[in-house]
Parts: sequence; structure tokens; C-alpha cells
Amino acid sequence: MKSIRGFTLIEIMLVLVLLALSSAAVISTIPTSKNHLAEKTARSAFEKLQLLNEEAVLSGTDYGLRVDEKQSPPQLQFMQLSEKGWQPVERLQFNAHIAIDPRLNVVFKVGGDTWAKDDDRLFSDAPLFDDNMFVEEKKKKALPPQIFILSSGETTPFTLSFSLPEQSSQDAWLVAAQANGNIRLIEPGEERQ
Repeated sequence: MKSIRGFTLIEIMLVLVLLALSSAAVISTIPTSKNHLAEKTARSAFEKLQLLNEEAVLSGTDYGLRVDEKQSPPQLQFMQLSEKGWQPVERLQFNAHIAIDPRLNVVFKVGGDTWAKDDDRLFSDAPLFDDNMFVEEKKKKALPPQIFILSSGETTPFTLSFSLPEQSSQDAWLVAAQANGNIRLIEPGEERQ
């Protein structure tokens, strides 16, 4: 009797299972929404802020973050306080400068909503001095951070939102900090308090 060579049913099933697993792995790496760019940027900023917050408490070093949302492209600059003043963070495998994709809208707000209404404010928002009065000094010095991450565990309250231009503010990814040092990453649709 002549034997016919071929694949058994078990071999065919095994190949199908392996193909299904590999295709599931590939599909899971594909972005599921257009919001992936905003999510990636928000997560990166959040993780770096968390890292600096923990490092500040452990090492006794004060850190800061400067957000240049008006610059094209918007940028985040992580800084540390040294004898020379505010300098970019110099840590191994830590990128102190993040250039944000120009397709993203970045909205930065310092402080909480304690005195959000004008009639509750103690002082006006107007600058005390003419903006051009100290132009010479501004050119010489690097700008200081707007957000302070102190070694005492305190952080300047702020919100930093990332969204695509066609999205509403409710669909934005938020990185928010409270004065007690609690830094949160808030996804779109999550309660924002």
C-alpha cells in the first residue's frame, strides 16, 4: 500500500492557532484611535513628572518644568536647581527637553481654580512693570520654570492638556497636579476634579 504524504488535522490546527496569536499581537500594537498621539505625549510628560517628583523627595533636589506652549512647536523643558540657578536636568537616559508634535493643541494653566472669578481675586492679573523694561536682563538669563517640584513633596498646581485640533476639550488628555504633589493622568471621559 502506497502512503500518501500530507498534513494531519492537528498540524493544520496548530498552524492556525499560531497565525491567530501572531495576528492578535500585531493588531494590538496598531493605534486604536486618532487620539493616540495626544495620549503618547501626555503619558510621556506624566511619567517624567512622576519620576522627578519621586527623585526630588529622595535626593532633596528641587526640579521645575517650563512649558512654552506659544512656541512652534510647543516644548517642555525639565529643569533642576543648582548653584548656577535653573539648569536643564542632566540625568543619564533622561531627555530634559520634549518637543511636542505641532499637530497637537497644548493648553497650559498654572494654579488651581480657587480664585477663578475676577471678583474673588485679591490682586489684578496686570503686570506690575512694563514688559519691555527688563528686556536686556531677559536675554541674558534662561527663563525659569513655571512649575516647581520641590524636595518637600509639594508641586505647583497646574493642568496641561493635549488634544488634536478637531477635538473638544472633553476629549483632551490631561496631566494635572495638586499642591500636595499628587500628579494625575486624566483620560478623555474620565471625571476631571
